[in-house]
Amino acid sequence: MHRLLALLLSLLLLVPSSYGWNGFGHMAVAYVAYQHLDAHAKSRANQLIRLNSLYATWKKQLPAGLSTSQQNTMLFMIAATWPDQIRGDHSYHPDGPDSGDRPPATGGDVNIGYTDKALHKYWHFVDNPFSQDGTTVGAAPSPNAGTQIKAFSHALASDEPDKLKSYDLVWLMHMVGDAHQPLHNASRFTKDFLQGDAGGNFVLIATPPCKNDTSAKELHALWDGAIGTSTNPKAVIAVAKTLPTQAVESTDQDVDTWASESLNLAETKAYVAPIGGGKGPFTIDQAYCDQMHAVAEQRVEQGGLRLANLINANLK
Repeated sequence: MHRLLALLLSLLLLVPSSYGWNGFGHMAVAYVAYQHLDAHAKSRANQLIRLNSLYATWKKQLPAGLSTSQQNTMLFMIAATWPDQIRGDHSYHPDGPDSGDRPPATGGDVNIGYTDKALHKYWHFVDNPFSQDGTTVGAAPSPNAGTQIKAFSHALASDEPDKLKSYDLVWLMHMVGDAHQPLHNASRFTKDFLQGDAGGNFVLIATPPCKNDTSAKELHALWDGAIGTSTNPKAVIAVAKTLPTQAVESTDQDVDTWASESLNLAETKAYVAPIGGGKGPFTIDQAYCDQMHAVAEQRVEQGGLRLANLINANLK
């Protein structure tokens, strides 16, 4: 049974992600954050993560011989992937009747915790619109990752029950990572994509694109795996320890600024040659891959430090 549970979790973490950094990226953001939590916030986060229904499964998958501190670190990392893991759980459902991207206009998002069985796909994105060829752009949809990061940060600072805060925390951990993935904060409008390209999800690339990810078939997935593709927490930690140092002040907690940074990086680093204006497929060269990897390292480190800021400031 233990092997089966570990296999199921591994399969969930291996699901190709069009929702944000893949499992590696989200765990790396969480690892960086965990190293910068104050003692109180770290203790509270450990308590809240234990309330997730998958906690026992996560713990059984950990390697043998870990100290309590090492276990807590890895469990915090894995918890950041929970909003992607539920995609493989059939008890969860799309939000609305039109294939599930958004709820009906009269619905709205109510923070009810783990009893909420909606997938909330749109919580993973900001999708700021832009165009490089003069195509008319639409408005950025709302609610989105930005609105929910603000809402859940405030909720953590409230007197809501711990079971609800547990849900808010794992979503917050995930969405802060998403806010630092450039293609989660941009939708390019072109003559080929009059409704936007969904952050590069509709832009095809020839495979194999980069030496570290030979599976991506569209631009968004390529960027999701830019920092790495392993699902082994130990491998993630090894890489996270080598990320370049970033200057982030403790007051740096503005998700709108983070999303604007990501949009700028999408325009100047992601949608550049050899990526053209059409649907592709485009052949990615190693120079593009190297640049993408450098951007991803920067954003993962920044995301982790900023996530720590939010948790330290709000988790009461």
